[in-house]
Amino acid sequence: MNRRTLLGATFAAAPLLRAASAWAEFPGRAPRLIVPYPPGGITDLVARKIADGLGALWERGVVVDNRPGAGGNMAAAMVARAAPDGNTLYIGFAGTHAMNVSLYRKLDYDPVADFAPISLLIESPLALTLHPSVPATNLAELTAYARANPGKLAFGSSGNGGASHRALEIYKSLAGVDILHVPYRGAAQSNTDLLGGKIQGMFDTLITATPNIRAGGVRALAVTGRNRAALLPELPTMEEAGLPGCVFLTWLGLLSPAGLTPDLRNRLNRDTRAVLAGEGMRRWCAENGLEPAPSSPEEFAVYMAEETRRFAAFVRETGMSVE
Repeated sequence: MNRRTLLGATFAAAPLLRAASAWAEFPGRAPRLIVPYPPGGITDLVARKIADGLGALWERGVVVDNRPGAGGNMAAAMVARAAPDGNTLYIGFAGTHAMNVSLYRKLDYDPVADFAPISLLIESPLALTLHPSVPATNLAELTAYARANPGKLAFGSSGNGGASHRALEIYKSLAGVDILHVPYRGAAQSNTDLLGGKIQGMFDTLITATPNIRAGGVRALAVTGRNRAALLPELPTMEEAGLPGCVFLTWLGLLSPAGLTPDLRNRLNRDTRAVLAGEGMRRWCAENGLEPAPSSPEEFAVYMAEETRRFAAFVRETGMSVE
């Protein structure tokens, strides 16, 4: 999928998409946006911007409901059982809708059959960050230190199957290093322990890593994108830093329970794309290292299927497990 072409087409259509759909046309109570992580991380922050944008269009508040636990699986299972009336929406990510089906022996939901995709929302690279006590100022030095001290370094993540966990496993596999994975219930908690030196590193989204990098609380070595990040242009990519093939982008998307009527699904897609095309949203994304990536429901379904196949192969090749 050509993201730039799709994004350009969406922005060009923005005047048509700005026609607000009255939520009063939809049945039921105030809509809820379920977030599978606690407040403070990328998933929660993006969800709140999306909720604000949709609420402004609908002239009705959208409640953000944080339901962390089990790598997002608890929230996903709850949404899968909700009524498909447009009142329950979900911020999905690669864990719950691409990787966990291979990572966990059993899920209480089907990531395909139990959900209706609305739109892809954003993509983002991660930054490799270290506590200043780690004796490494670049990726080569970190890899050499990790190889010389197997199991000594502990890297945190936002949870099993989350973006920071997946990026860590990709680095470990490609670099041939042994680093302990420490899962948390969200990025905010793992960052607190990283700043305090309880863990030594983390692959973190730019939206949460950049303030700590600029404040000097952590040392950043590289970013996981295909290209350097405009927000932190001084950092090389992992490939530029000497690790070919180490490219990783995390993503978030909007879904609802399966069974949504085509009319309601299309309305939600239209309004979500209008929010992503808004000047304020585009500016906020640029300031936080995020790339809006609006899509049709069909394109989002294909995107998730491709991600699911890719991560299934990775889990088989690496033997990655959380159980």
